[in-house]
Amino acid sequence: MKTTVVAVINQKGGTGKTTTTINLGSSLSKLGKKVLLVDLDPQSNLSYSLDVASPDATLAEALLGTKSIADIIVEKDGLYIAPGSNELVDVEISLVSQPEREKFLKSLLSQLKGFDYVLIDCPPSLSVLTLNALTAAQEVLIPLQMEVLTLQGLDQIMNTVNKVKKAFNPKLKIKGIVVVMFDIRRKLSQEVLEYLRENVKEKIFDSQIRLNVKLAEAPSFGRSILDYDSSSNGAKDYKALAEEFLKA
Repeated sequence: MKTTVVAVINQKGGTGKTTTTINLGSSLSKLGKKVLLVDLDPQSNLSYSLDVASPDATLAEALLGTKSIADIIVEKDGLYIAPGSNELVDVEISLVSQPEREKFLKSLLSQLKGFDYVLIDCPPSLSVLTLNALTAAQEVLIPLQMEVLTLQGLDQIMNTVNKVKKAFNPKLKIKGIVVVMFDIRRKLSQEVLEYLRENVKEKIFDSQIRLNVKLAEAPSFGRSILDYDSSSNGAKDYKALAEEFLKA
């Protein structure tokens, strides 16, 4: 079985990156795929959102070599999670001086078998950890809000991906852009989306993730939106995205 590793990236915080990693992963799982979520962000929002706040071991220990990746994986609602922790900050500092520092995560993930998809929730910065995610991945998924500053951020992401592709990972490609927190009533949202469609050559998924209160509530209950409220617009939107994702 071939495992597809996808880095979910945006260099700004609060852009729906963690929400997309969790709920796309959950939707793919409900469609029969075996999915591992990797929480590579020292803030560990993904782990917290799935109520894996105090695991026995975390990704930091796996990257430091004191635990195997298989030892740290936790299962929750049919999803598999490699939990993050604040110790990833220390890991990042220690990696800076290591030879081939960008390949540690790739080496860890190569030890795993049986997963259809590995989705990596990246830190909201261009860091050694993000570099590890982009070196380990075959595909990049970019969640974007329809705001004016989004366009500037997208250029930065594209430049980063291109640099990593040239230097470390020639097979890396952008899977597509996911429109998140979409407010259909706002004229600006529509205008930014139209601009993107006209000016960006990368795929923009047709399935948009609408602004949805239930999506914001789900992490408080430690569940994905599909397990928290499967009839909500958030659940419907991520189900549609997962189906489109599999065909893309």
